[in-house]
Amino acid sequence: MAEVTVIGGGVGGMACALLLARQGHEVRLYERLERLGGKLAEHRRDGFTFSLGPSLLTMPALFRDLGLDRELIEPDQLCRYRFADGTVLDAHRDPERMAAEVERLAPGEGRAWHAFHGWARRCLDAADRTAFAGPLIRASGGARLSDLLAVAPARTLDGLARRYFRDPRLRQYVGRYATYAGSSPYRAPAALGCVPALEHGQGVWYAPGGLARLADDLALLLKAAGVQVFLSEPVAAVETAGPRVTGVRLASGERVRADVVVANTDAAALYGRLLPHRRRLRRIARLGPSSSALLVLAGVEGRTPGLPHHSVFFSADYAREFADIFDHGRPPRDPTIYVGCSSVDDGTQAPAGAENWTILVNVPARDPGRWPIGVGSYRDLILELLARRGHDLSGRLRFADVFTPADLRDRYGAWGGAIYGSACRGRLASFLRPGNRGPRRGLYLVGGSAHPGGGLPMVTLGARIVAGLVAQDFGGATR
Repeated sequence: MAEVTVIGGGVGGMACALLLARQGHEVRLYERLERLGGKLAEHRRDGFTFSLGPSLLTMPALFRDLGLDRELIEPDQLCRYRFADGTVLDAHRDPERMAAEVERLAPGEGRAWHAFHGWARRCLDAADRTAFAGPLIRASGGARLSDLLAVAPARTLDGLARRYFRDPRLRQYVGRYATYAGSSPYRAPAALGCVPALEHGQGVWYAPGGLARLADDLALLLKAAGVQVFLSEPVAAVETAGPRVTGVRLASGERVRADVVVANTDAAALYGRLLPHRRRLRRIARLGPSSSALLVLAGVEGRTPGLPHHSVFFSADYAREFADIFDHGRPPRDPTIYVGCSSVDDGTQAPAGAENWTILVNVPARDPGRWPIGVGSYRDLILELLARRGHDLSGRLRFADVFTPADLRDRYGAWGGAIYGSACRGRLASFLRPGNRGPRRGLYLVGGSAHPGGGLPMVTLGARIVAGLVAQDFGGATR
């Protein structure tokens, strides 16, 4: 069995450490922050609790397989989409109800949604046999030649939406799935269109107490599996000898021997700082960074009639919004606004008679000091746009805290960093993502840029892929 060091205690690092320990390896995990969980972070103030990372969970069976048995609840609807013209689309899990809702919004398009959903299911089946099954350079036994065509490799997500829908609002609805991976629908591969098959097939779930509780559960499983966890312990470098890794050097100067090093970091951080590799870094940089997020965490007095757990308020000009983010490097003046309010389903998240609004907009992953608008002014703009769209919070706000990309990265290790070479940058990006095997024997990547897509399930799938590679290379049987 091997001595394994995992760099980074995000969900990918935790899941990979757990799987490797269960294979019989001796595993140590080093995290630079004083907490585990990465994006599964939360902010608390005056009796309110806000999730700073993912607000929903798909593919819950992946977490059950790890041993998490926490009870989950399913919100009444997947999401409420509000468009700039004032119309509304309520997304329901049941495909028949969803198609009927689409038909109500855009007569004649219900049948088109059924066709789109059928494509999404076929795409998901193909992804299960290929991208989700392991590194793309090694076809799995169940892969088929037709799987390549099933994911529409020559199309963008926006191109896929145009293939199925005439109504521009429904094209916006499809394009929204690009943001799950920090990308633009005009650049992201059509394969992201498989996400609706997950949502309508397996549901969208919430963990009472907030999704950060999943990190607590994983931490207990790590302890039970014998993983040594070191918090507030940043790693300064991956050390090598010839063609293989030999361990890591901590920021304190201590050297830790290892046969296997798993980097739960972005590939750009690995090849730029921990194990400098100029050629790989240049190739990753050419793919460009993902978007990041700005959060407004609002403590709101009173209850909002009919407010769902998840709402999306679309911008009036989607193409301009993403051009602002990716082409001009500035926060959009008319952003699409996501609102999550977990207190709708969970009374522990806000004081009695109040609501916790997590308001998120996509912004460039760059220093907010270089934005053409100040952070405070941008927060006020977002609240003004919400007021125009029917939710004026001005007389109900207890507070409205702002978290910039830099805040999320430096204070919580969540959402703030640019992800280079993510699985959703360009039509063929899934084939261009950094490999899960690194350039030295014993080096593996399980960070955001190397897993097969966006969201918590994809991080967990990435951990399974790396654990399988380590088992091939160093032995070990999953128990």
